[in-house]
Amino acid sequence: MTEKTTILVAEDDLQLGFIIKDGLEEAGFDVINCPDGEAAWEYYQKKKPGLCILDVNMPYRDGYSLAKKIRQKSDVVPILFLTAKSLEEDKLKGFDAGADDYILKPFSMKELLSRIQVFIRRNKMLIQDKRKNYALGKSLFYPEELTLLTNNKSILLTEREKELLEFFCTHPNKVLKREEILSHIWGKNDYFLGRSMDVFVTRLRKHLGNEPLVSIETIHGIGYRFSG
Repeated sequence: MTEKTTILVAEDDLQLGFIIKDGLEEAGFDVINCPDGEAAWEYYQKKKPGLCILDVNMPYRDGYSLAKKIRQKSDVVPILFLTAKSLEEDKLKGFDAGADDYILKPFSMKELLSRIQVFIRRNKMLIQDKRKNYALGKSLFYPEELTLLTNNKSILLTEREKELLEFFCTHPNKVLKREEILSHIWGKNDYFLGRSMDVFVTRLRKHLGNEPLVSIETIHGIGYRFSG
């Protein structure tokens, strides 16, 4: 790894925090280890890490509110939640707060590193890949700038909205299976990530609501078909 990725770890279980820190440093990452959400927020603003691993339950500031603060600063930095909660509403709350993925405790370092590498590879692709611009009816989509120009206004897309719209644009008029979209953009096929994907599709439909020739059609039980 020519340039180390800095990872912010916010975990109030000191023993687990040190285990994660040691494992990630052994794998070649720079690690900032914080025992609570408030300290993590201070370090995030100073260090601008390339990836954040956040425990859900922490003193002073929990993982949900910390993720929302981070998302106010960046739509790009990946956020991975550590949680002992497996209830659907807790996971959906995490995605709503800005999480890209979650991992249930207990977990192995091998599993954690595997999840992290998905985001590292994606970021490298974003840097190396020369992205083109797309005409969607009378609208213009600029992936590099995360911008959609439509109906005489400029919409700043989130990183996830951009990735999803670009995937649709590169596969026009093709029935895309849900698992195919999830694996390409989120790195895995997962029920809760699927619910999150549906939210992003709804947002894109709203953004493109003034383009009658552009559509994201739901293919019941299969996935989506984009035309434009």
